[in-house]
Amino acid sequence: MKIEIDQVRCVGAGQCVLAAPEVFDQREDDGIVELLDDVPAEEQWAASREAAQLCPAAAITIHED
Repeated sequence: MKIEIDQVRCVGAGQCVLAAPEVFDQREDDGIVELLDDVPAEEQWAASREAAQLCPAAAITIHED
């Protein structure tokens, strides 16, 4: 699994951080998503997929291996 984010599309809702805090964070100044791990460990895959599904701006793309 590889994750890509589109910071331009991000609206700062924070759903990704709530779903997968080991993989996503938000910038302090504007709340835009930051990717902590673009190739997360297998135990983070389900949470990462959930984060992508919850994102209201569809700013997270999951590439399966």
